[in-house]
Amino acid sequence: MVTKEVLSQYSDLQEEVKEVRLKIERLEKDISKIEAGEMVIDSVSGGDGGKQHFKIEGIPFPEYSRKKTLLYARKATLQLLEDDLLEKTNEVEEFIASVDDSRIRRIINLRFLENQSWNKVADQIGGNNTEDSVRKAFDRFMKE
Repeated sequence: MVTKEVLSQYSDLQEEVKEVRLKIERLEKDISKIEAGEMVIDSVSGGDGGKQHFKIEGIPFPEYSRKKTLLYARKATLQLLEDDLLEKTNEVEEFIASVDDSRIRRIINLRFLENQSWNKVADQIGGNNTEDSVRKAFDRFMKE
């Protein structure tokens, strides 16, 4: 049985997937910058009693390695979240299809599958509905 908590978790899970995808995108950009030749330059002293100076160039390998590891971990997390989201999507869609009342189906679909605010749901439902009226109709339905 789908509860208000499951519907709420579904919305949160959608947002979490978006956030992880954004983090992955940023990491991939950082890694591609490093791979494209973003060099670190440093100078060291040595030789001839520490009087000679040498310029050293290279990629920041510790940072590169850390970001690659983090990228793999985030991709694994994303896969788990997407699997969970797919399972919850199927559960929520089956629940919505089982609802006899067309108005309630629309309310649940707009609010939870399309992730709209109660105010936007009321606007789309129309018929002088308010944010409170659609939310209360949903609450009454879920109590039954």
